[in-house]
Amino acid sequence: MRRRTLGFLLCVLCVVAASAPATQAKVVQSSRLYVQGQVIGIGGRRAGLNCPFTLLVNSYTSADDVERLNQALRSGGQEELLRVLSKLNAGRISIGNNVGVRANAVISTPTAEGRTKLIVLYERNVNIYELRAGARSQDYRFGFAEIFLDSRGRGEGTFIPAAKVKLEGVGWVVEDFGEFPARLMGLRTSGRVGGAVR
Repeated sequence: MRRRTLGFLLCVLCVVAASAPATQAKVVQSSRLYVQGQVIGIGGRRAGLNCPFTLLVNSYTSADDVERLNQALRSGGQEELLRVLSKLNAGRISIGNNVGVRANAVISTPTAEGRTKLIVLYERNVNIYELRAGARSQDYRFGFAEIFLDSRGRGEGTFIPAAKVKLEGVGWVVEDFGEFPARLMGLRTSGRVGGAVR
């Protein structure tokens, strides 16, 4: 299992949420954003995988909701995080040629290099085989993507199809299920890029 520390995460966003007036901490509505590209498997069972990736963003997750996710993880771990996350709906994410699943949280932040970073966290579908076999993978209840887009709406990123999320210190740590994260390549967008939490 590999762990990926999200340096930007809740330490920054929760400070924003705490310091901003309640009227400013809201979901930023915008025209829909479509992000399309390819998922490229790097290692493990998905080595060599190459299939379409699509993200539809209807709205960005507010600083208040990010704080709720942080509090849920702090008070009840992954189960409580899953309960709170399942009530959110920011868009839709699809791997391959299917309708995909709800993208529960989409968090947008600017980077120092002038790009936009999108963090996507969602409740993944646990299949019947995992449940019947009592597979260890059923403990990895989340899907995760980290996307970097430039001013032209092009970019790349990382995709973890089965992840755990833990709170360590002031940030989140994402642990993938025994595989290298897949790469998101050739990403292109249509619609408005931006809408960072504020």
